[in-house]
Amino acid sequence: MTSTPHDHAAHLAELTVARAERLRELHAAPELLQVVNVWDVVSARVVAALPGTTALATASHSIAATFGYPDGERIPVELMLDMAGRIARAVEVPVSADLEAGYGAPGETIRRAIGEGIVGANLEDELKPLADSVAAVRAAVAAAEAEGVPFALNARTDAWLRGHERPREVWLTDAIERGRAYLDEGATCVFVPGALDETDLAELVDALGERRLSVIGLPGVPAPARLAELGVARISYGPYTQRVALGALEDAAAELYAGGVLPSDLRPLN
Repeated sequence: MTSTPHDHAAHLAELTVARAERLRELHAAPELLQVVNVWDVVSARVVAALPGTTALATASHSIAATFGYPDGERIPVELMLDMAGRIARAVEVPVSADLEAGYGAPGETIRRAIGEGIVGANLEDELKPLADSVAAVRAAVAAAEAEGVPFALNARTDAWLRGHERPREVWLTDAIERGRAYLDEGATCVFVPGALDETDLAELVDALGERRLSVIGLPGVPAPARLAELGVARISYGPYTQRVALGALEDAAAELYAGGVLPSDLRPLN
């Protein structure tokens, strides 16, 4: 029997739901979820092929840079979603997308992302008034529910990134208040990017709950094994993975200009 466009759409919908369920399970599991951020299809395929990869995350900064845009929602949302969708369709593991602050329409952006096969997302609050930030999370969660997808929303607060010049107790209290509000609206976990030490992490986990905190792997942040012991749910690496790749490219080019030759042990990853 020949399959129809309806059959194909139904299969994609089932696949999206299955991947979304898997991503939610990975966030709740006792093991720390490590997601190495990617920015195009070839980087996604390289990382997805590694035995330790259970999920992937895109990096908005890296995708914007790929197309020549600065970070901060300067790239057209259509271009961001197109690349995220290409990545999701190129790999077998679930993919979470960094969708910045939702490009002015968080609910609609999440709906469109799900249509591309994306099953999780970061959503930034940019330290906007709490009521506005809560409304954005509510819209994102409602959009996923309307699509019938158990979406993994990684609700990000910039309480540290945009406000760490404030006294510690002020930004930490802000992060906790915002994080609890986002969890109450149905967020899967709370992303608090920043140079957090063990004391910060312990207080955040105590306030938000185990396996509800997501962090970024900045220098100085504890190693993954220790994060798991502290009850952190997830670690990602943002634009830093692209910087690793670009640094290797820059070093190789400099070596060639200096009279060197390509190494003989290059891996054919592209």
